[in-house]
Amino acid sequence: MDIIPNNQSLEGVPNWVPAPVQRYLKHVEYGLSLRDVARDEGCHASTVLRQVRRFENRRDDPLIDEALDELGALMQAPSRSTIEKGHSSMNAYARPKALPDENTLAREARRILRRLCETGAVLALAPELGKAVVLRTRAEDPEAPPVRTAVVSRDVAQAFALKDWISCSASGRIARYTVTSAGRAALKRYLSEENEKRRGRDDSPLDSFQEQHIEWGEKDVANEDGAGGKNTIRYNVAESPLTMLSRRKDKDGKPFLGIDLVQAGERFREDFELAQMGPRVAQNWDRFMTSGDRGSFGSDNGIAEGPRAARERINEALEDLGPGLADIIMRCCCFLEGLEAAEKRMGWSARSGKIVLRIALQRLRKHYVDKHGSVSALIG
Repeated sequence: MDIIPNNQSLEGVPNWVPAPVQRYLKHVEYGLSLRDVARDEGCHASTVLRQVRRFENRRDDPLIDEALDELGALMQAPSRSTIEKGHSSMNAYARPKALPDENTLAREARRILRRLCETGAVLALAPELGKAVVLRTRAEDPEAPPVRTAVVSRDVAQAFALKDWISCSASGRIARYTVTSAGRAALKRYLSEENEKRRGRDDSPLDSFQEQHIEWGEKDVANEDGAGGKNTIRYNVAESPLTMLSRRKDKDGKPFLGIDLVQAGERFREDFELAQMGPRVAQNWDRFMTSGDRGSFGSDNGIAEGPRAARERINEALEDLGPGLADIIMRCCCFLEGLEAAEKRMGWSARSGKIVLRIALQRLRKHYVDKHGSVSALIG
């Protein structure tokens, strides 16, 4: 079998297959080294290594194992032109069964993921069956037999598992799968696209991808005309304060927070989340809010190198910011507190938090540029 050149797509692999899966297949099926795959994909070799290890550890999942075997067989099978040129009709190569295409996957996602999002719903799968069933336990009668709400082919279930839309919650003779947060987001995206088409509007991928990250909530606000009464408004409860401020305009018409400042805040949040991946994840992060206690978060031989380095970067950034600026960065970027809540907690005047937050982000960006040369330096 010929080794594929770099920068070429995998023949026979559907376009919807996630990039980490394709990197895993390039390394396992084609024998490319981790560095060659990383160079081809434009990422770090450690990223490819983590993804390869992740899918190797997930081969215990029957759907993942079957899907990877199927994709590997598709990659090793000769192309249609090779069959026509080098094989007669009597000894033609029998190509493996392909996974579903994008249209089939989208159609089944709208049908199956909607059922899996119901309370008490699981996807059940047995080795000897060619299809999987969605079962739902009745909340009013947990002892009653579960109700079958949908049936899906095995290849579609394999695609769901590859895309992390479902995860195995119980293994054994009958494996059970539950919907993940990525599966819920995908369902919202597909439903948004469907609604746009029904309204007769042009399909916008940006709108559909924005919709999948929105969690709508409602709250009552007083009327601005002073006549009393309240209005109910919808708002996105999953939106960070930085995203909200990046859409606001300043007096000169420019965004209140530039993309460089938002990037600095997101970089700080990545370090914050990475620091919680060590063995001791239940840390008292309130100690970071007090400058006198930050030095105690230094090197710890019991913590993995990645989380320890992330804590050191957080500690350096907070020491550079100082009191006040460090507080608003931690609350808005890491704890995702709203500006009004942060102002009340710190005793600041109303509508002063956004100004202090912008100053803090400017200082944080300067810290990253002076320390690493850029905001978007590689982490880990």
